[in-house]
This record gives sequence, C-alpha cells and structure tokens, in this order.
Amino acid sequence: MADGHSVTALVHRNPEVLANDGSRVQDVETLRGDVSKHRLGWNEAVWRNVSKSHDLIVHCAATVRFDLALEDYDAVNVFGVRNALALAEAGDMHFLHVSTAYVCGTRDGPIQETDALPKGCFANGYEASKAEGERCVRASRAKWAVARPSIVVGEHESGTIRQFDTTYAAFKLIAEGRVRHMPARAGATLDFVPVDHVAAGIVALAGNMAEAEGKTFHLVSGQPLPVTQFAGAIGAYPHFHEPELVRPDDFDPSALPALERRLFRRVAGLYASYFQRSPIFDDAQFREATGLVCPPSGEAYIRRLIDYCIAVGFLSGDQRMSG
Repeated sequence: MADGHSVTALVHRNPEVLANDGSRVQDVETLRGDVSKHRLGWNEAVWRNVSKSHDLIVHCAATVRFDLALEDYDAVNVFGVRNALALAEAGDMHFLHVSTAYVCGTRDGPIQETDALPKGCFANGYEASKAEGERCVRASRAKWAVARPSIVVGEHESGTIRQFDTTYAAFKLIAEGRVRHMPARAGATLDFVPVDHVAAGIVALAGNMAEAEGKTFHLVSGQPLPVTQFAGAIGAYPHFHEPELVRPDDFDPSALPALERRLFRRVAGLYASYFQRSPIFDDAQFREATGLVCPPSGEAYIRRLIDYCIAVGFLSGDQRMSG
C-alpha cells in the first residue's frame, strides 16, 4: 500500500487486519472468504470480479498447529492452496506462495533454495502438508514464486510480536520452569528470523514477480543458533529456568513428573524435533533478488525477544537479568 498498490485482504473469522504492533491497518479493503471451500465460498459473480480485478495473490493462509488430524491439514494447507491457485489461474494472476523453510524435513546440513522437495521424513503433519501445498503450486498453471520463512519471531530491534503462538507457547513453558527437560541432539540449531525481515522480503518479491517467477526463496536468518546457546540465554535470567537438554536416546517422557509430562506431550513435545536437527538454510537466491540481508540474530536478539515478552506480561517474574 505504501508503494501505491491497492490491496484486498482476504479475512475469515477475524474481520480486522492488524499490524504487528496490534494497531488496525487503515484503508485496506477486506473481503470475507474461506480457502478451504470451493471458490472460497463465493458466488460466481464475486469470483469473477475478484479474478479480473487483481494481478497478484500473496497466499499465506495456513494452519500452523502441530497437533491436528491429517484431514485438518489437508483442508487448509493443501486444498486451500489449490482453491487459491484456481483463483489465480482464473484471472491469470501472479501467485506468491508463503511456505516454510522446514519443508526440507528432518535433513541436516546445507539446504539450498533449489533443492527438490523431499517425499518423506517430515517431523510433523504441518511440514508434510506444507510440502504437499508447494507441490500443488509447482504443478499449477499459475505464474508462481515460493517464499519460505524459517521460525518467525519478533521484530529485530524491539522484539515486538502481535500474537504469541506456535514456538512462543513452548518457549513460555520452558522459561517458566513448567517443562524442565527437552530432548536435544548435540550440535542442533534453531533458525529464528525476525518478522520484519520476512515481511520486507515478501513485499520485495511481490513487487518484482516477473523476476521471481518460477523460483524459491528462503526468508531465513542464515545464522543458525545452537540450541545450547538458546537454552543459556533463557538461563541468563535468574527468575527463569534453563532447560536440561537430554540426549534423545536417553529421554523418556514417561519418567517426567506428572504435570511436566502432560505439558510436554500437549505442547512442548510438539516442538522437540526442532531441538534435534541442524539445517543450514542458504538464501543466496533471495539476497540476489531483493538485496535484503537478515540482521544479526544471535544471543543479543534472543534477549530482546525475551525482554519484550516480559514487558508485555507474556512472561512473568523479576525483569532483572544476570551478567
């Protein structure tokens, strides 16, 4: 919008379009729809009007939970992609698909933007469904490009994040000591990427789809953070609990105390696989196309994320930090 484009926001249950700081975005047209339904639930007149009056779809609708049944993932992350692609094809629109860097599955080591999608070895149904959604994009007649963020967290300078979900839910349980043990492999890393870098990347790609067409882009930090450093950053706060990292072969969730066992199985354990792998996402294609480079995302950045969580009350306790 700042660049002079007209934008229509597809909304579902929540009619408001909010910025990352929680403020309402002004002057954006909204249209209700449901990607899981044929023609997004619209009648033929609305479908035809939207398809003919737009030239780009940025498709970021997805379910990001890790605990759903296969049919729930399929409804949004697979069939939802197909329904959105049908709209793009009807209007001969460009289609910028927002996927995830973790469609690489449980592979370690260098992950190139040009690597083929794996056919298996995914850590959860979310990853598998996002990979299948990508296959739908690549098989379509649309003029597509794929953007793959890694683990999206708060803004780089302030740590601001509008909604504390996905990774933050597990992080809260760990920091507040309700989950004190995590299975972690030696050398495992996490790729935390600031939400403002991801947003800037999507805008840059959307503004140059002719160049981006047919390519895949990693919107990542490219600076893998060792899980041990992540745990140490939590432990640097005297009122938080540094988790004990346990070799996966030695980890027995049934041996945990009752409450921790329930919380691990219901929440923290859903993210345990990310403590057991070490992908290195290459973003050379993205940097060449956009000129954007992710700012430093090491321990200082993690502390800013934690400080923001404390400041807004998502994490409780004494705000003083040791060292």
